[in-house]
Amino acid sequence: APAAPATGATPAAATGESAAAADPLDLTEARAHWIDRSTVVWPLPVEQGATWRLLHDATGSLSVADGEVTGPGTPLTLTPTTLTDEQRARFPHLADQQAFTLDEAGAGTAAEALRGQLVAEHRGPDGALLHATGVQIPGVLDDLYAAEATAATLGPSFPDSAHGAAATDRHSGAPHLAVWAPTAQQVRVEVDGELHPMRRDDATGVWSATGPADWYGAAYRYHVTVWAPEAGAVVTNEVTDPYSTALTTDSAHSLVVDLADPALAPDGWADAAKPEAVPMARAAIQEIHVRDFSVADPTAEHPGRYLAFAEQDSDGVRQLQRLSDAGTTHLHLLPTNDIGSVPENPADRREPDCDLASLAPDSPRQQECVGQVRDRDAYNWGYDPLHFNVPEGSYATDADGTARTVEFREMVRALNARDLRVVVDVVYNHTFAAGQDDRSILDRVVPGYYHRLLADGSVADSTCCPNTAPEHAMMGKLTVDSVVLWARHYRVDGFRFDLMGHHPKQNLLDVRAALDALTPERDGVDGSAVVLYGEGWNFGEVADDARFEQATQRNMAGTGIATFSDRARDAVRGGGPFDEDPGVQGFGSGLWSDPNGSPANGSSEEQLRRLLSHQDLIKVGLTGNLADYRFTDSRGREVTGAEVDYNGSPAGYTAAPGEAVAYVDKHDNEALFDALAYKLPADTAPADRARMQVLATATALLSQGAVFGQAGTELLRSKSLDRNSYDSGDWFNAIHWNCEAGNGFGRGLPPAWDNEDKWPWAAPLLTEESLRVGCAEIRAAEGAYRDLLTIRTAEDAFGLTTLDEVQRTVSFPLSGTEHEAPGVITMRAGDLVVVLNATPGATRQHHPSFRGAGFALHPVQEEGADPVVREASFDAADGTFEVPGRTVAVFTLG
Repeated sequence: APAAPATGATPAAATGESAAAADPLDLTEARAHWIDRSTVVWPLPVEQGATWRLLHDATGSLSVADGEVTGPGTPLTLTPTTLTDEQRARFPHLADQQAFTLDEAGAGTAAEALRGQLVAEHRGPDGALLHATGVQIPGVLDDLYAAEATAATLGPSFPDSAHGAAATDRHSGAPHLAVWAPTAQQVRVEVDGELHPMRRDDATGVWSATGPADWYGAAYRYHVTVWAPEAGAVVTNEVTDPYSTALTTDSAHSLVVDLADPALAPDGWADAAKPEAVPMARAAIQEIHVRDFSVADPTAEHPGRYLAFAEQDSDGVRQLQRLSDAGTTHLHLLPTNDIGSVPENPADRREPDCDLASLAPDSPRQQECVGQVRDRDAYNWGYDPLHFNVPEGSYATDADGTARTVEFREMVRALNARDLRVVVDVVYNHTFAAGQDDRSILDRVVPGYYHRLLADGSVADSTCCPNTAPEHAMMGKLTVDSVVLWARHYRVDGFRFDLMGHHPKQNLLDVRAALDALTPERDGVDGSAVVLYGEGWNFGEVADDARFEQATQRNMAGTGIATFSDRARDAVRGGGPFDEDPGVQGFGSGLWSDPNGSPANGSSEEQLRRLLSHQDLIKVGLTGNLADYRFTDSRGREVTGAEVDYNGSPAGYTAAPGEAVAYVDKHDNEALFDALAYKLPADTAPADRARMQVLATATALLSQGAVFGQAGTELLRSKSLDRNSYDSGDWFNAIHWNCEAGNGFGRGLPPAWDNEDKWPWAAPLLTEESLRVGCAEIRAAEGAYRDLLTIRTAEDAFGLTTLDEVQRTVSFPLSGTEHEAPGVITMRAGDLVVVLNATPGATRQHHPSFRGAGFALHPVQEEGADPVVREASFDAADGTFEVPGRTVAVFTLG
């Protein structure tokens, strides 16, 4: 899904949170909330003589006909009351609504009532039915079961397993299968086509069965008999295990598999060494999609597969090694868990039926041909999870069975051997589908629990998909258990949480605590070395802590869990991700000093004011977005990072530099090359475009805290101006590691489904000669990028870990009205001085404090790939640095 806005709350009306019911007798809605065994919340007026009841019926036959609830429901009496302070704190979105209490007898029947249809009814003093609605049940389920159920082991387990030590090739342990289904009336497990009963534990709501050893490797799924509000009936859902550890093709069945079985370990897995742990403050992260990496690489033996990362001599692998040698510490993989959008059987997939390479660079035909098959091709970013604990099958040589497990592990082992730690992108905030959809897993096991519901009982979809509810105990448990599984069994070194602001802060702290408890001796992994970061955006029905304290940018300060910082990103690129006119310029795209003529940029005076404000935002970013870092801003004021404004929010929000992830480019929104294509003047020469790309990335590379970039950005990667390529196929997404194949620009108009409104700007650019970069520009950009990455890695001044260290070490001596140069930032970092000159012409940066110092160009740049930066100089006599246009120069004190 595209990136969400970073700031500002979504109005209640836009989230469907209105409490008003269009039809007061609509049982397809659920406007009453059963929040614990003795309390129901329902936003109704309370009048003398009225009555309120909760009806339950195991057969699901309650309905409304002729203004009456009909059916054999058992009534429970509700009495008006008020919420306690503790209840208000637990359910802040319900805090001001009317509460009702169940008597002790009614509360005692809650477990039974929850295993059928529930209807809340309100009658006036005359007995007339005024309101009737369904009931939301997550709160009462947590009250009844969470204390015991959160400690349960779910999915397949093998308590007595010898892990393949038996004489046969079958597993020797007795498989134990367990699923949490507290509202189910019956659960059976189908193993290899044969149904077996499961036993319910009343304390946990967990159903379980233990089978013979020969269940090992068998296909299974659960038959869950349960009231399903969407169906309006008691149904029996045939559904895979939410805690599956292996699957058949297209996730049709779960498999009884033990991830500790040595048969699932590739050669060398048992004693494979890990690269040295790297804290977030020193992390340099490269983001990549499994298919993008190799599908267009003619030297790859396993294009589009996990195993492409384990090859020895492909173009892509050689580039990863070069980046690792220069200082990249982590490879971040876009979602690799089982997803719902790609057919896993190659025979079921389709490819565009066009000669795409023959079409004009500004033609609409490429995107049209891609669009015709995009629902059946092999491509998707993967932000549409089905099963959280199983690798995606389309990246394996065989999706049916455990090859995906073995090959994922082989990928991790091979990347670790290249001194790259592995981060996986995890998407626990939403699922592919909800309700009774065949691709809905959680909701068909416990309907109405795992997803976040709006006031009318519908599933929230502010993330562009059905939102989950990690604030509910068992969804929070699933998140924690899943992360621990990937860390223990796949030796994953980090997790990037998609739309982390839709998680409670406490959920992320629980994840952190669970990882920290993993030890090499017991678990085979040092969980404390696993890094956590994510998108701390604040929007949707949870915005501004409406339902819980969110894992947003500001709230995560002091936790050590990092969030992406959009502050410097927008200041460098210009504008924001959702601008109507993509030509809004920023510090790294020519604002004021190299105007592109777009009226969206305003007058020269307006551009200058905005540019100087952008420079303040970038300075805050260079410090790691520290809230309490003090410096002089461009207007000469002494300010803290938190006092610098970013669209009404504080620019600085972290407590330590490792809590911000600096970036100017990732999979969301236009690739950096494409953003600069829109923003730099159209006649900007190819070599100058390459230089501006390097300068833009340098603002992140030379920041405190983690740096993050999209794979191929160092090679001027383009997606032909596609701003949201999640479903745009290989044609627009594939990385071209060999510069002879170009950089991806001019492969047709970007897909209409997300870009058609930008076609008037895109079409003339796609044929613009100045945007045709070749090997000279690509190699120049890549060499300069690696030089800067090498400097970042070698210099301790770019890896400070505390506010005090940054305050003592980092300064901006030329800030303020007397020295500030528009389009130029000069930063002192210990014995280093960095000059970022975004203007077309050379700059002279002078300050009395530099006089007599022995600064010289950093040896890496002096001997590096960029001949232009070697023209940079320092005059000790008057303390002046001279740096060519569109250049980043790093000087070191001799």
